[in-house]
Amino acid sequence: MEEELLLYEEKMEKTVNVLKSDFVTIRAGRANPHVLDKIKVDYYGVPTPIQQVGNLSVPEPRILMIQPWDKSLIKPIEKAILTSELGINPNNDGSVIRLIFPEMTEDRRKELSKEVKKKGDNAKVAIRNIRRDANEAFKKMNKNGDITEDELDEAEEDIQKLTDKYIAMIDKEVEKKSADILTV
Repeated sequence: MEEELLLYEEKMEKTVNVLKSDFVTIRAGRANPHVLDKIKVDYYGVPTPIQQVGNLSVPEPRILMIQPWDKSLIKPIEKAILTSELGINPNNDGSVIRLIFPEMTEDRRKELSKEVKKKGDNAKVAIRNIRRDANEAFKKMNKNGDITEDELDEAEEDIQKLTDKYIAMIDKEVEKKSADILTV
């Protein structure tokens, strides 16, 4: 039964990690290379992450610079950025691409804060679904005679404690990211 609990705890941990990686891609005022994490470039017919086709740097707080290792990739990189949800027009001088992040307006901050809250809510739903799956598995084990009623009650109590722990972690991450967006 301990192995089962560990399995479900791992799933909850992965959910929180996915949320954290999603939050990294949300821009909070300054240029951050992680906003490009989910953007893929067509590199000779293969969708490739931008980080693997060039050098990313932040020369100024609101400028992100992409220097492709192969100059022929400038157009595909620009196309990938334009078709992404980033909402920034790339500028290129023939050898590097610059992304200039505008100052965030109050409306944009509120919009991003709502997006953060929505992602947090989705993560909480995922955690609750894991709890449901765990409870169903434990009930099935009880029905098959693998565990007793007392063990079932203990397992349900343990999975609820894990659920509460991870929901609290999600709330903390959402609060931290929202504060980051609203204060920049």
